[in-house]
Amino acid sequence: MNVKAMQRADRWLGVPLCFALTIIRALFGRSTPDTSLPLRSLLFVKLPEQGSTVLAYWALRDAIEMVGRENVYFIAFQDNRFILDALDIIPEQNVITISVENFPAFVQSTLLAIWRIRRLKLDAAIDMDFLSRASAALTYMSGARRRAGFHAFYGDGPYRGDLMTHRLLYNPHRHTSEAFLSLVEALRRPPATLPTFDFVPAGVPEPPRFSPAPEEVTQVREIVLAAGASPPLILLNPNAGDLLPLRRWPAARYVELAQRVLAKYPEVSVGFTGAPDEAAATGELVRQVGSNRCVSFAGRTTLRQLLVLFTLADMLVTNDSGPAHFATLTPIHAVTLFGPETPALFAARTPRNTALWAGIICSPCVNAYNNRQSPCRNNVCMQAITVEQVFAEVCRAYDARRTAAKAS
Repeated sequence: MNVKAMQRADRWLGVPLCFALTIIRALFGRSTPDTSLPLRSLLFVKLPEQGSTVLAYWALRDAIEMVGRENVYFIAFQDNRFILDALDIIPEQNVITISVENFPAFVQSTLLAIWRIRRLKLDAAIDMDFLSRASAALTYMSGARRRAGFHAFYGDGPYRGDLMTHRLLYNPHRHTSEAFLSLVEALRRPPATLPTFDFVPAGVPEPPRFSPAPEEVTQVREIVLAAGASPPLILLNPNAGDLLPLRRWPAARYVELAQRVLAKYPEVSVGFTGAPDEAAATGELVRQVGSNRCVSFAGRTTLRQLLVLFTLADMLVTNDSGPAHFATLTPIHAVTLFGPETPALFAARTPRNTALWAGIICSPCVNAYNNRQSPCRNNVCMQAITVEQVFAEVCRAYDARRTAAKAS
């Protein structure tokens, strides 16, 4: 099931479903939960977007402190599972997945997921999505008496019904990691006091480092050598995926960037990364670079092996997408290119990440209030980021890493 199909289904099926569930709640389930009672179990609902799951790490930690690790559950799309396993914060058996391989598999796995979470008799559930109707419906159907999520009070966001007991107002001026933290904290408050909320986030530290097994490192080293590359390695991720094509920096600029890096650093190999279905297009970019020190890893690694690859490389240049957040789990330095969305909300929170954003007047143009839809058909916000700017930042960060390595 592709992203556009899921968005259409979420709109045309999700709106009437949320409306129907809202009526059911109004008739049978409007009782106010007693927040003086301790919570014993908690479910997070976060279906798509692997990168933002990394930003949710400290919200997960807060929930674990509240109810204990064995009592925290997470429901996500199957493709999102690998990053939860890499974070190693929730027990594997507590991660419930929904398949998006095709529509019948989606329906079947969703029904099985609902059956399983209702059997858990959960005390609380948190809808971590800002706009999905599916996540709001799943949060309600979990059966949890306390349900926290963002609510469109005055039409300020897509319609998702009135299904939460703890309704928060989405704040587009706070970082996403802080928004996730606020959802956990809200469960401690009486619902009648919300959305007014005197919670002040104390700052969100970096998530822990990913530690691959020695055999995993050996396997990925062999993949690197088989591709024709060797460290030091600079990685380029030219595609932000189907979720938001406007985030893509022009492919020709990645080619020029690779050529300039290879010319300046004769010891460096450049590797293009990408999903299996991007292998042909990525291979063409490698051909255009025209160097035997430039290779493609698209389709050669699993997502987990991509994390291992990050531990072996020095630099990553990527559009605003999942890999920028995966990189925070490893020692690699990432240069992340922003346009339709803003680094103020979505930049990886680590000194090993540099966000480049042109700041033109129409950027950012997608957000939780417009269902991440934009009338733009020409992403001049990304085109405004020059090869010279990115190359300068790559050189600065790479030279600093080389200097630090020689000094240690």
